[in-house]
Amino acid sequence: MHRPPTAEAEAADELAVVRPSLVPRYTDALPGARAAVLTRLWRGLAHDPLPWIARRETRRDGLGLRLADGRWLRGPRADPYATASYVTAVRLDEAVYDDPARLMTELAVPHSEVFAAELAHSVASLALSRAGRWNRPREWPARDWEWERRVVDGHPFHPNCRSRPGFSVAEQLAYGPEHGPVVELGLLPVPEAGCLVSGVWPGWLREPGRVVVPVHPWQAAHVLKRTGERRLRAHPLMALRTLALPDGPHVKTALSARLTSSVRDISLGSVAASAVLSDFGETVAARTDGLLHVTRTLGAVAAGSPDLAAVLRESPEEYAAPGERVVPVAALATTELPHSPAWSIRFARLALTVGLRLLELGVALEAHGQNLLVVLSPDGDPVRLVYRDLADLRIGPARLARHGVPLPEEVPARMVTDDERTLRRKLFGSLVAGALAGTAGSGPVLRTVLESAVRDLPRTPDLAALLDEPLPAKALTLMRLSPRASGDQWAELPNPLRYGSL
Repeated sequence: MHRPPTAEAEAADELAVVRPSLVPRYTDALPGARAAVLTRLWRGLAHDPLPWIARRETRRDGLGLRLADGRWLRGPRADPYATASYVTAVRLDEAVYDDPARLMTELAVPHSEVFAAELAHSVASLALSRAGRWNRPREWPARDWEWERRVVDGHPFHPNCRSRPGFSVAEQLAYGPEHGPVVELGLLPVPEAGCLVSGVWPGWLREPGRVVVPVHPWQAAHVLKRTGERRLRAHPLMALRTLALPDGPHVKTALSARLTSSVRDISLGSVAASAVLSDFGETVAARTDGLLHVTRTLGAVAAGSPDLAAVLRESPEEYAAPGERVVPVAALATTELPHSPAWSIRFARLALTVGLRLLELGVALEAHGQNLLVVLSPDGDPVRLVYRDLADLRIGPARLARHGVPLPEEVPARMVTDDERTLRRKLFGSLVAGALAGTAGSGPVLRTVLESAVRDLPRTPDLAALLDEPLPAKALTLMRLSPRASGDQWAELPNPLRYGSL
């Protein structure tokens, strides 16, 4: 029987045409990429509240999952905070699977076919990223975008960690930061009368009667089918659609492709609220005694559609003094810093101090490894934090009111809630189960770091919840298998501060 070519084979065929010298390295990278994606998938199967898993049994030799149809899925014990690729194969009844896409296809649960295709693409793209990654020098980078290109494997816990459907191999090489490209953004002039503008859109991106919108070349080719004649060179960041301009500012472009979990756009509502949110972010950051800075939104524009929009934002480098460096938390794993327990404790104490202080104030940060950056002293000590992209905050008006902070009327309604569980989930799920866990790399290490980091923190109700309750984390696998469900879905992970063994 003829089988259609796999995503791995299709990528190899494309690579043989556009970059044949990388084919051997790509082939060598495939087993490790399968294990990396399978490890992330196994975490989701072990911990997400999936309706077709009837029972979970921890055994001496690993973890068993009893499926609703009677089959057994067996694998190693799942550390929900591990970032190493420790799952090389799992067993479904008597069959062994080392390929996450084949496993998901064989599970044959609702919506598994689409998810299996995404997993296959994630494996192929991850192998490509590892094969073509830029060889970093020993010295630390001097610019912010150079740090971002070091993050090769993408999201540390998402099975779609490197999934970029809709991108050809040539486009991944041309636009993925780990490959070290310089991207030429198109500059598309549009009539100003039809534009929504927030903040100050700079004069160098204006023409008489027109606003000039930076356009990602992928968006120009696949969605807009047009671009401007002028070009603007920029360096891609982890978010792929956000790029660093040579003179410092970052530009967030519209890129209507599914990256990791969802199709991200720049909604008209986010453009309208961007200036107000930027001012609000500065107001609440001022309550942290200088421990946190929020990158300001300089201007935002939408030309009548989320498909043609852009946001200009300060570079986090603006908040570094001479000799200091600003490092995305996701890039810390590429340094020796997290391997020092003392450094990890100092960093965790700083991050928790800021996160819990803002939560008490009524602001829950989406403080994952991409949005959260740490300012390092010349000696490498963590001294301050920088936060970027305010679009996914959650804001509690009752808490704000208790502290005398007004809630701006223009804040989007989806961001406003007084539900304490929602506010805590937003912060703990991103900061503790995300940024700190990803930096620690395992449950036992995370437990050691947190035990010391929380020792001197004020004993607020929020900290009590962090100490005593299961740790919330986005149920990333469940979310990909629930395409009709809107919003975030959640898993409850064993609290590393309460469980002696993970």
